[in-house]
Amino acid sequence: MRGAMSDDDVTGLTLLEARELLERKQISSVELTQAILDRINLVEPVIRAYVTITEGLALDRARDADASIAAGNGTPLT
Repeated sequence: MRGAMSDDDVTGLTLLEARELLERKQISSVELTQAILDRINLVEPVIRAYVTITEGLALDRARDADASIAAGNGTPLT
């Protein structure tokens, strides 16, 4: 869904911009989450900001969010 948008573009979005892309279905929750996780993995060895990174849980929650949005039971970033 993302088209030509790169992970760098996604990780630089504001919450409002991310919400708008999610609402317009230009990106999925899973794509957004994976891009953020990729960025964390890239910079974490240098900045050491996280104690634990729960990638599997984050992606599970993103899949749940996509399913809920698709079923009409949720909205992006709520």
